[in-house]
Amino acid sequence: MVAQGATLDLRLMRAASLLDSDPAAAAGEAAALLQEYPDSTAAALLLGTARRSCGEARAATQVFATLARAQPHSALIQLEYARALAAGGEQAAARAALQRAVELQPHLAEAWRELSLLHAAAAEPLACDRAYARYAALVHPDQELIEAENLLRGARLDACEALLRRRLQRSRADQGTLRLLGECAELREDFDEAERLLGECLRLAPGDSAARLELVRAYSAQQKPEAMLPLLERLLALEPANLKYRTLQSIALNLLGLNNEALAVLTELLEDFPQDERVWMFYAHVLRAGGRADEAIAAYRKSTTLAPHFAEAWFSLANMKTFHFTEAEIAVMESQLLRREVVGEERVQFEFALGKAREDQGAFETAFGHYARGNALRRAAIDYDVADAERFVERNNSLFTREFLAARSTSGSPSAAPIFIVGLPRSGSTLVEQILASHSQVEGTRELPYVLSIAREFGAMELPKGPRPYPQSLAKLTGAQLRAHGERYLAEAAPHRLQGRPHFIDKMPSNWMHTGLIQLMLPKARIVDVRRAALSCCVANFRQHFQQGMWFSYSLEDLGRFYRAYVQLMSHFDAVLPGRVHRVQYENLVGDLEGEVRRLLEYCDLPFEEPCLRFYETRRVVQTVSSEQVRRPIYQEGLEQWRNFEPWLAPLRTALRDLA
Repeated sequence: MVAQGATLDLRLMRAASLLDSDPAAAAGEAAALLQEYPDSTAAALLLGTARRSCGEARAATQVFATLARAQPHSALIQLEYARALAAGGEQAAARAALQRAVELQPHLAEAWRELSLLHAAAAEPLACDRAYARYAALVHPDQELIEAENLLRGARLDACEALLRRRLQRSRADQGTLRLLGECAELREDFDEAERLLGECLRLAPGDSAARLELVRAYSAQQKPEAMLPLLERLLALEPANLKYRTLQSIALNLLGLNNEALAVLTELLEDFPQDERVWMFYAHVLRAGGRADEAIAAYRKSTTLAPHFAEAWFSLANMKTFHFTEAEIAVMESQLLRREVVGEERVQFEFALGKAREDQGAFETAFGHYARGNALRRAAIDYDVADAERFVERNNSLFTREFLAARSTSGSPSAAPIFIVGLPRSGSTLVEQILASHSQVEGTRELPYVLSIAREFGAMELPKGPRPYPQSLAKLTGAQLRAHGERYLAEAAPHRLQGRPHFIDKMPSNWMHTGLIQLMLPKARIVDVRRAALSCCVANFRQHFQQGMWFSYSLEDLGRFYRAYVQLMSHFDAVLPGRVHRVQYENLVGDLEGEVRRLLEYCDLPFEEPCLRFYETRRVVQTVSSEQVRRPIYQEGLEQWRNFEPWLAPLRTALRDLA
C-alpha cells in the first residue's frame, strides 16, 4: 500500500512539472492517474488546473464542481473552482466560490487576491482594495524582495535595481518587483519610467494601495495635483483617517491653488495629530503660500519644537527669505548637525539653513562654508553632466532655423491665453509673475509641468542616458499634431485657471529649454524671459537648496556653464525669431519699474493698469521661495548680495567667461 502511494506521488510530481511547459500533457497524465486512482483529490486538482491552463474552462469547471460537491469544506478546492469559473466568464459564480473559500479559511491569501481582481473587473474599487489589503496583510515577501527593499531604503539604487531586474527576467508579472523598481525610478527622478512601472503594477494588481501611493508620490514630485486627487480619493475611501493620504491630499489642493480647502484638511489633521511635526510643517507651507507669513513662522517653529531633529522644518524656515533665526535656534541646528546619524538630505537641509542663518549675521565665510558643504553633498549624490545641457543647446540651434520655423508658423493652437515666464531660478520670475497677475486680464497659476511632460514624450529626458532624439524628434510632427499638443497643454492647464481670466501665467523657469516646442504648438503664446546678471543669479542659486530637478545648481562650475548655455539658446531665438521673446532684465526692472512694466504689458497686448505697479497689494497664492519678497514693494538690496561671497567665486568666474 505504501509503495502504491509512493508511485502515485511520484507520477503526480512528474505530471505537475509539465504544467508550465506542456499543460496538455499534464492534463493527459492527470486523467490517466484519475482512472487508476478515482479517489485521488490531488489527481483531480491537477486535472482541473491543467485543463484551465489549456483554455478548457468548461471542462475544468466540471472537474472542480465535482470536487466541491464531494469536499464542501475545502477552501483550496473553492479557490480553484473560482478560478475555473472566472476563466469561463462566470464572474458572479466565481465570486461566490471565493467568498465561500475565505469564509472557510480567512487566511487563504490567494483567495483574497483573486477576489480583488474580480471586484476590479466589476468596477467595484472599494471592495477590490479591501480584498487586496487582506491579501497584502497575509502574504509575506520573499527574502530577495526584503533585501531589495533594504537596498532601496539605504539609497543603494544601482544594487537594488540590478537585483530587481534579475527577478523581472524570471517573472514579468511580479508586481512587488515592479513597485520597487518604480520607487527606484522615482528616486532617480525618472518619472516617466516610474509612472510606467507603477502603472503596470496596478494593472496586474488593481487593489495594490502601496503602488497607488507611490504613484501619488511620483505625481507630487512633478507637481501634478490633478493626477494625484483621484488616486487619493480611492486611497482615502479605503482608509479615511490615513495620515499620509490626507497630508498628500492637502498638498494636491494647495498645488491647485485651493488654499482654503488645503487649510481645512490640515486643520482637521492638527486636531487628530497635534503632536505630529510633519503636519505642522505642511500647515505652515499652506499658510505661507496664502500670504500668512507670521502664522507660518509660528507653525514651522512648532514643528521644530516638537522634533528638533526635523531638518526639513528648519530648512523651510530658512527658505522664508524675510525670516531671521535666533541664536538659540542656531545653537539647536548646530547641535543637530553634530549628530552622526544626520546624513543625506537631512544634513544638506541643516547646512543650507545654517548658511542662511550665518549670512544674515554677516558671517559670510562661515555661511559660504555651509552652502558649499550642502551643495557638495547633493552633487555627490546625483549623476549629472552639465555638458548634456550644452549639447542640448547645440541640437536646438541646429534644428530651429529661420526656415524651419517659418515653414511651421501657422501650425499649433491659435490660443493666445498662455504667458510663459522662463529663465533660470532666482532671476526675478516670481516678481514678474506677481506684476502680471495684478492685471485684471491675467491669472497667476504656478510652475506648471505640462510643457515638460510633452517634451519628455519626444525624448527630452533629463537623465544622462546617451544620445537623445529631442528636439529633432519634433521635426516629424504635422501641423495637426502640433495643434493637438497645444490644445492638450491648454486642457491640462485648465484646472489651474480658477478665475477664468483671458490670460494665464505658466511660470516654470526651465521652459526656456523648450522655447522651440512652445513656438511650434502655441505660436501666439507670449514668452517672457526674465534674466538676472550672471554672478548675481548664479550665487543666488548656489545659496538656494533645490531638493530636486535643478541639478546644475550644486556646483559653481556647473552653474556658470549652465548659465552660458541658457544665454546661448535665448540669443539663438532672438536671432531666428526677432521680437518673439520679450526680455525683462531684473536689474532694469528694479531701477525703472514703471518703464519696464509698460513695455512688458505692451508686449503682452494688455492695457496699462496701475495695480501692476502696486503688485505687493495683490492677494493670491504664491508657491515659490520668493513668496514673501513679492508681497512688499520692490527693493534694491538683493542686487549686490553676491559680492559678499566674491573671494570664493573663482570657479564660477572661470566657467562664465565673458558673461562674468
